[in-house]
Amino acid sequence: MKLKLFAMAVIGFAASLSALPASAQDALSTIMARKSIRVAVPTDYPPFGFVGNDMQPQGMDIDMARLIAEKLGVKLELVPVTAPNRVAYLQTKKTDLTISSLGKTAERAKVIDFSIAYSPFFDAVFGAKGLKASSYEDLKGKVISVTRGSMQDEELQRLAPGAEVKRFEDNNSTIAAFLSGQTQLFASGTAVASAIQQKNPSADLELKVVLANAPCYVGVGKGETQLLDKVNAIIRQARQDGTIDKLSRKWLGAPAGDLPD
Repeated sequence: MKLKLFAMAVIGFAASLSALPASAQDALSTIMARKSIRVAVPTDYPPFGFVGNDMQPQGMDIDMARLIAEKLGVKLELVPVTAPNRVAYLQTKKTDLTISSLGKTAERAKVIDFSIAYSPFFDAVFGAKGLKASSYEDLKGKVISVTRGSMQDEELQRLAPGAEVKRFEDNNSTIAAFLSGQTQLFASGTAVASAIQQKNPSADLELKVVLANAPCYVGVGKGETQLLDKVNAIIRQARQDGTIDKLSRKWLGAPAGDLPD
């Protein structure tokens, strides 16, 4: 009798394991069964994610989310996030992926996994379209505004020592100096330059010289290897067929270049 009860208990335990939700073991299977994918995206950080004049989300990250959903053949559910909560939403399974101009760091790698890079993230020098400046050497003698102590400030000192750099205490002052004609160029991240053009579409502005590139990655739940492999395959194909380069030119104003795995 005891042996029979034991056997029944074992069978019951095995059945309960098989009935566990797929999401606890395999996020990709859950997505495919649900026929939708929830992706954390920014909506206040152009050019990666922002709300357009039609009140619809758009940007580099939004297009990347659409591409992944399309290749998986599932419906896309965009979940707006901020920089502080974009990783937490993934950890707590509020989203299946995070595509939010996310850089790879050792601390983040402890709690989530990363795809191969899908987008560059440029620090660059920007200026009027008619001004010749396409190399570090061209910056010699040019007046450039930059925020004091920023990464762009350090990069200018190292890469363009011949430039005439004017330093300001915050980004707004740096940009105002350029827009008012106090400087010929300004150095910032692409997101700042894109925000200027969103507010002032007629601004005479283009990317001149790239100072640094810190790529963006898709965040995936820790240990979700099947989903990670699928996302990597989609990104790798998009790199090869020119889709990534096209998106980079559209949103960042420059080719994607060689992105790391």
